[in-house]
Amino acid sequence: MKIEDIIKTTSPMAIAKKTMLNILYTQNVISEKFNEVLKSHDLSPEQFNVLRILKGQNGNPTNMCVIQERMVAKTSNTTRLVDKLLLKELVTREICPDNRRKMEIAITQKGLNLLLEVNPKVDKHETIFAQNLSQEELEQLNTLLEKLRTI
Repeated sequence: MKIEDIIKTTSPMAIAKKTMLNILYTQNVISEKFNEVLKSHDLSPEQFNVLRILKGQNGNPTNMCVIQERMVAKTSNTTRLVDKLLLKELVTREICPDNRRKMEIAITQKGLNLLLEVNPKVDKHETIFAQNLSQEELEQLNTLLEKLRTI
């Protein structure tokens, strides 16, 4: 469906505006479905992102700065996210022995088990949205989006 039909406009739109509206609307559709996937596991997309970052550390703890710089949503309050994951016993937080001002965060076995359960559902979510595009179109879309972000 065309963006003009979705927002119910008959006025001509500048191509830059149409492109931005298409991207924003598509992002909202994808996000809503992603939230549904995670909701049954009592996770937000940002909490899921933190767990994936910590899993990528291969059992080594990391600090808040590393988590923050790897977050997809850079505006997330990482401390608050980690606090919520601590309450769910999905991560641990300890004072760094080398620098007592730093906190080290690690994923727990419970967090790893949750990812084992959630990841296939996330993969399916991603596949569903990608299935309307060929491999070549997906590669082209990624190239164009990366180009668009370069301001």
